[in-house]
Amino acid sequence: MAEQIELQTLIDRSIRNMGSDINSVVKESAIEMIKQAYKEGIFVQITSGYRSFAEQNKLYAKGRTSSGNIVTNAKGGQSNHNYGLAIDYVLLSADGKKALWTVNEKWRRVAQIGKALGFSWGGDWKSFKDYPHLEMMGSLTLLQLQAGKRPVLVSFLSNKVSAKPIKTKPVHKLLAKGTIKSKTSTSKKSYNLPSGILKVTTPLTKGPQVTAVQKVLSSLYFYPDKGAKNNGIDGYYGPKTADSVKRFQLMNGLVADGVYGPKTKNKMELLQKK
Repeated sequence: MAEQIELQTLIDRSIRNMGSDINSVVKESAIEMIKQAYKEGIFVQITSGYRSFAEQNKLYAKGRTSSGNIVTNAKGGQSNHNYGLAIDYVLLSADGKKALWTVNEKWRRVAQIGKALGFSWGGDWKSFKDYPHLEMMGSLTLLQLQAGKRPVLVSFLSNKVSAKPIKTKPVHKLLAKGTIKSKTSTSKKSYNLPSGILKVTTPLTKGPQVTAVQKVLSSLYFYPDKGAKNNGIDGYYGPKTADSVKRFQLMNGLVADGVYGPKTKNKMELLQKK
């Protein structure tokens, strides 16, 4: 019987592959995901983390201007990996010598563990499934990252705030070089938020007051269900909306209980005005 790979070996390999410029919360959460999966007999290794713009452009060139197959449609600055906020993973055989790329029950279990730690999974995307991909955007969009904004991530494990993120030039400085196409920005719309308490009930609370909360969450990039129809804005205060509220609360110094109330309302109204 082949010897089982050691947990520390998986962690050491993954730390090396994530790179020194990976966000500290992403790194901590990825290591915890590996540990939890290992306890269940699933051997996970991170294959990729932070990539520089130059490294991303080199990947983009594969199958286009260099040999090999096309592996990405993102140029430098167009991938969340370029900002230290994304990782890719693979499952290994018990001895750690063979990569197992089949998206099976174990693969989805790892994604489930990752999501419980605060990651979003590329396998949940509607238009393009990226099964190895996990990311923490901290409510920001790629366009905002390209403009120079950086998220402050909060660890689900220790409540530590991420270290000061790496600095990269705002992508608008690259536009003149034709590296990245510009997009027209849109102004943030303001919504009237309801008073009182909203939480998950049986049957679910529904109506325009819930829709207003969902629209504000979406406008602040805390989508009830990113990628779903209308990003999950459906007028029902269900578990996904509660989770969106919880993420909003966690990122804004509020009690993260997923219950919409006066303090959450006040913070949302304040951020709408910015």
